[in-house]
Amino acid sequence: MSKKEEANLEGGLPSHEEFDLGSKPEIMGQEPYVFSVDGKEWGNLPKDWTLREATAVGVNSKDQVIVFNRGTKPIIIFDPNGKYINSWGDDIFKNPHGITIDDDDYIYCVDNGDGTVRKFDSLGNLQFQLGEANKPAKKMSGIPFSVPTQVAVDSNNKDLYVADGYSNARVHKYDTEGNYLFSWGESGTGEGQFNIVHNISTDSEGLVYVADRENHRIQVFDPTGKYIDQWINLSRAACLYIDRRGSEDIFYVGEYFSGISSNDTGTDLGPRVSIFNKNGELLSRIGKESYGPSIGRFYSPHGISVDSVGNIYLAEVSYSDYGQFLNPKRELRSLQKLTKVN
Repeated sequence: MSKKEEANLEGGLPSHEEFDLGSKPEIMGQEPYVFSVDGKEWGNLPKDWTLREATAVGVNSKDQVIVFNRGTKPIIIFDPNGKYINSWGDDIFKNPHGITIDDDDYIYCVDNGDGTVRKFDSLGNLQFQLGEANKPAKKMSGIPFSVPTQVAVDSNNKDLYVADGYSNARVHKYDTEGNYLFSWGESGTGEGQFNIVHNISTDSEGLVYVADRENHRIQVFDPTGKYIDQWINLSRAACLYIDRRGSEDIFYVGEYFSGISSNDTGTDLGPRVSIFNKNGELLSRIGKESYGPSIGRFYSPHGISVDSVGNIYLAEVSYSDYGQFLNPKRELRSLQKLTKVN
């Protein structure tokens, strides 16, 4: 082992850009959740535009795909075939992070750069803002917001839940008008404690699911913040989408790679997409190999959504985690469509 390899046993993940890309789409997953994965960047951008990286993605009632990104235009809207429709959001956002589309096609954008949550209508008109821009709460103070990450909307009463994740181990609840109600959570590894509250969603009954990323789990709470359950044996659970349109709720979880540089090619460590039922039973899993550009591999699944026919859209912070460390720095694939085949 070289001295350089010895020094990098714990950190400094290699990019894996030398891996063979592959040439044919792979069929991945388990019945009935089977997908064709082609490894290509999805969506046809206008000339000279860039995503830099897609951080989050949502699908509205028309199956239009709304991509929150850190590139040319922060909000870009595509049809289901990847055709560009519209864009907006210039001079609003400091660092796009999370997006949520509710049942009425209102759009909630979380900016972890200025510490705000903004609600827009489907045309991009601002409805209200939570949090005062560029005035974050003190780290671990429990006060909204320090560095928020995602919003969940209860489909039953339109209550809002804000994950305040990077510097505050809290979930904050608001009513549909944006009035503050209460908060819960604290730093730690126990029940009801958090180690990066990175994503959040609600099911058809109003239960709250939190992607507790660095604790490698999903935690489940009732609407009052009472702990109910946890789903463990995950990799770094980073993003979560709950499809409430069928006869039962189906849960899609995007997971980061959880290895280090000395096991950078280890399998079953993420990054991957896992699909569960409401009991936390694994229905399908997409991705076995470690991270990279190859067909069937992912970088860092950061945002996830599903359209009405079951196709998965996956946003990955590939530039933040890998591209910026290349020489020269460069944009990597950050938006994939996993096409349901059955």
